Amino acid sequence: MNVIRHVRIRGRVQGVGFRAWVQWSALDRGLEGWVRNRRDGSVEAVFCGEASVVSEMVSACRRGPSGAWVDALDEREGSQVDLDLRRPGERFSVVLAA
Repeated sequence: MNVIRHVRIRGRVQGVGFRAWVQWSALDRGLEGWVRNRRDGSVEAVFCGEASVVSEMVSACRRGPSGAWVDALDEREGSQVDLDLRRPGERFSVVLAA
């Protein structure tokens, strides 16, 4: 059964390749969704896929890539509307900052 989770990651998460790492990690796990920087310095992402795989991805985001420092991760249930922000034709997108 597929689930959609919406996360917001705070800490040292911009300027360290966090978005590219999220995109690569999500695609490697077969997930759909998107990631973007936020003007407040956080990173926001939506993941859609098998519940256990999405949970694994969210856990990975609590650590991030080398060079990142995650202070907090807020997680909530996502929706199809959230998922629809990705670019048409892409499985997982890096989208414009919010």
